[in-house]
Amino acid sequence: MTQTSSPTHSMASSSVAPMPPSTTPSLAPSSGARGRSLLAFLGSMNLAITLLVAVALASVVGTVLQQNQPYGDYLMKFGPYWFEVFRALDLYDVYSAPWFLAIFTLLVVSTSACVIRNAPSMLREMFTYRSRVGENEIRSMREHVEWPHLPMSVEAAAIEGRRVLMDEGFTFKETRVKEGYMFSARKGSLQRLGYIFTHVAIVVICIGGMLDSRIWLSYQEFVGKLTVETRSVPLSQVPEESKIAATNPGFRGNVNVPEGSKTSVLFLNVRDGYVVQNLPFDIEVKDFRIEHYINGMPKSYESDLVVTDPKHPHDPVKATIAVNKPLIYNGYAIYQASFGDGGSRLKLSSWQLAGGTAGTSQPVEGAVFQDIPFTVGDVKYTLELNDFRMFNINPVPDEHGKMQEKNFGPSVVFRMRDTTGQAREYENYMMPVVMEGRPVFISGMRDQVGGVMRFLYIPADRDNSMATFMDFYHRLHDANLIDQAVQSMLAEVNPEAAKLPAASEAIRAMVEKFVRGGYDAMGADLEARVPKDQLERAFETSARVLQTVLSRMYVTMMNERGVKDVGGEKDERFLADSVAAINALVFYGAPIYLQMTGFEQIQASGLQITKSPGKNVVYLGSVLLILGVFMLFYIHPRRAWLLVRESDRGARVLFATTSHRKTLDMARAAQLMHAAMVAKFGVEPMKLSH
Repeated sequence: MTQTSSPTHSMASSSVAPMPPSTTPSLAPSSGARGRSLLAFLGSMNLAITLLVAVALASVVGTVLQQNQPYGDYLMKFGPYWFEVFRALDLYDVYSAPWFLAIFTLLVVSTSACVIRNAPSMLREMFTYRSRVGENEIRSMREHVEWPHLPMSVEAAAIEGRRVLMDEGFTFKETRVKEGYMFSARKGSLQRLGYIFTHVAIVVICIGGMLDSRIWLSYQEFVGKLTVETRSVPLSQVPEESKIAATNPGFRGNVNVPEGSKTSVLFLNVRDGYVVQNLPFDIEVKDFRIEHYINGMPKSYESDLVVTDPKHPHDPVKATIAVNKPLIYNGYAIYQASFGDGGSRLKLSSWQLAGGTAGTSQPVEGAVFQDIPFTVGDVKYTLELNDFRMFNINPVPDEHGKMQEKNFGPSVVFRMRDTTGQAREYENYMMPVVMEGRPVFISGMRDQVGGVMRFLYIPADRDNSMATFMDFYHRLHDANLIDQAVQSMLAEVNPEAAKLPAASEAIRAMVEKFVRGGYDAMGADLEARVPKDQLERAFETSARVLQTVLSRMYVTMMNERGVKDVGGEKDERFLADSVAAINALVFYGAPIYLQMTGFEQIQASGLQITKSPGKNVVYLGSVLLILGVFMLFYIHPRRAWLLVRESDRGARVLFATTSHRKTLDMARAAQLMHAAMVAKFGVEPMKLSH
């Protein structure tokens, strides 16, 4: 019984007569054909180039746009609309975005398909001599020469030709043919490995990169085993579902450890929050040291660490790390990444800015990262001490107008938060800074984190303190002192007006409006009472009256302090700066001014800890890539054929060499081979083609 190719034949029962073979060919492709087509598509050059371009463009975005920053920073930088667009595209964490991982995976599959598809034929090509090439085919090659009549025997010609091939580094296969010998030779076959190595290297490097990515973290979050924490809470209040076990295969996170403290966790930034990564050991920062340049810029910093493993509690590891000098411990790399404050203890003076106690101060003590509740009048606030900075390098113009870096000295960063949760951020400098030739205390303020910083400048007195300004500011909240200054001015300028209570009351009300609302409040009051065509003149007159009253109050204050010689250029500038500061206090937005009077600095070492299981894989891929590129560029594959046969006057020799690289170097190498043949045979060839 003859076998048929019908697919139903093998499954037919013996009781059923076999179907006759069909003579109509099937239009549906076989599974093998579909598989080959899919393999050809995945391994195609067009797909590989498209994927490489996509990965390159995504990498550009990931490089230009700083990754894994707080969402508030992105919101302030791009605005609400583009912030939402970029977040929808996962551009804030490109390398963990699903679309990027999909492209990356497809690139690995495509490159692997290319290797699977082409490597077998390349390996066969490496070990094949092509000994079945015919005489006419050799003669048709571009680089061939022929000696139709050599005055030697076939055996002698074969020996000489064999020597030339061996001298040129060829390996060959000798075949006995009719009336002679065929030598099929090859050289530089390992170049084919260069193609394989470079493609395999791409696959290996990509796999190593994926092992070091956040695929495991993303998977844990996807299946609901991990929740990103978005609140700013102490570590003890972070829920367990926001913590990752120490068995996490790979991660990169950061933690600040104060001097003398230890930690067994670090923090991984994820979108608008973070997760806590547990470590299988404790890290203690014994000491942190930092060196600065003359201008205060950090020069170098290092930490003395003690790593204690619970498995070996009596055998701790001690090491000093610095920038680019990490500690490698059991597969974990501990880097010196940054530095910050570790809870410095601060002494502050709280200057009141409102009410009858304005201009007076109370001492306050606290530490960085501490929240201090307080009440001003009936309003409750929370003072959040966020940071202490020993050095603050800022650009300032010198006497010639050129920008120079200057150290403004220590500063404290804090937030004032009301009961509704609204907060403003401040940065107050401890020491006065000379601006335009005058010493001033500087306080920066912004309405939200990441916003534009606005500055308040309070003039320093002759003792480089703000006591004189605050005393003056306190007097401006005393109605009796204002009345005395107004009466003194009117008695000198217009004695008749001094007798009118309405005149004194109007001027006193104007001064109080300025103290509470600045020039804007004065202008608004005049706009409500004065015609528009007289408004500018009325404002100028009011400003002169205000300046006169304030000047008298300042002189009186200085005389009471025992300073008799008042009124010079320095006093005039101090008064002008004070008036400008009082006008700016309207927009300051805080009921108190915090002046730092002392501190005990506690520094924290900023550590970055990584676990990179794919690092060695990437190293392997890099080695393969270097070897592959080296082979591709520096190994030149060539093939040669030498056919020796009898002729009526001795031996007939046909020689040809070829390479898939059509370069001048290959043509020159062929000419050298021809010359070597001529030297061995002692006769010029009859035909030379190249």
